[in-house]
Amino acid sequence: MDYKKQEIREHLEDFLKDCLEYDKDYLINNDNQEVHHDAFNTDYYIIGTYQAKEWLGNEAFNIINFIKEYEMDNFGEVYTDFSDPEKIVNMYTYIIGEQLCSYGLCEYVNEEVVA
Repeated sequence: MDYKKQEIREHLEDFLKDCLEYDKDYLINNDNQEVHHDAFNTDYYIIGTYQAKEWLGNEAFNIINFIKEYEMDNFGEVYTDFSDPEKIVNMYTYIIGEQLCSYGLCEYVNEEVVA
């Protein structure tokens, strides 16, 4: 699913740029999983029910199905509270962020830091 993937990528890029500027050692000493966790799981991507509903737009049900599939594949059951738009947005951005880190965005930055 590619819904708002570019926006989420920009969020990750901003996080990585901040790390490059303020704490290069963080990127050297942490793997992709830790970087992903800090970028997408230590703070909310969207705060507020109204903002989350607006962000989801007409894709809410597609995103819910996407999250269900991910959680069933990875955990064997669904944990996300689909009655809470904030939780839906934040879980979706977490998953897309994981994909972005898996596809090398974090490794590219790490190579730039070490070089």
